[in-house]
Amino acid sequence: MGKPSSTEVSDRIVTLPNLLSFLRLALVPVFLILLVEGNDVAALIVLGVSGFTDFLDGFLARRLNQVTRLGQILDPAADRLYIVAALLGLGWRELIPFWLAIVIVARDVMLLVLGGVLAKHGIGALPVVKTGKAATAALFVGLPLLMLSAALPDIGEYALPFGLAFSVLGAVLYWAAGIIYVIQTRRLILDRPVPESDSSDTLDT
Repeated sequence: MGKPSSTEVSDRIVTLPNLLSFLRLALVPVFLILLVEGNDVAALIVLGVSGFTDFLDGFLARRLNQVTRLGQILDPAADRLYIVAALLGLGWRELIPFWLAIVIVARDVMLLVLGGVLAKHGIGALPVVKTGKAATAALFVGLPLLMLSAALPDIGEYALPFGLAFSVLGAVLYWAAGIIYVIQTRRLILDRPVPESDSSDTLDT
């Protein structure tokens, strides 16, 4: 049997890329604690390490033909957890508007509900749309800039407005992607064929 191609997806769990993903997840509470305690430089370093492991596990998964279903779940989950942790930490210190944190977290709550609806109908996870990727990218620029403005007050007057702008843009794109997911979910449920049965639950008369 030949090697699987880089596009094939396996159900393996213990792979080097997945171990890196687990490390990335394990750093989320460390990142949150540092951020809440005001250790912004250390928090930014942890975030940088997380970003590097994110790149590395994706590179190794393709290079070693170790793309797994678990890895495809862990990566976006880690992204969302870091975003939520950043929002909680920055919100706790009142470095971002309270409404912004609520808007972004509410979108993730909506996705959890959609996931439950899909699972109820026996439908797998929806593919990530480009709008969602753009939203995540914007938030991963905006939120660290807000952290940087707190860590280095001398450049805060420049980093703060850009950080807020990217964060608001990310929130808008986040919800735009969420609406796309709602439409996709509705379409998938409505298009599912209704199973036919040759038998009846009632007695023939």
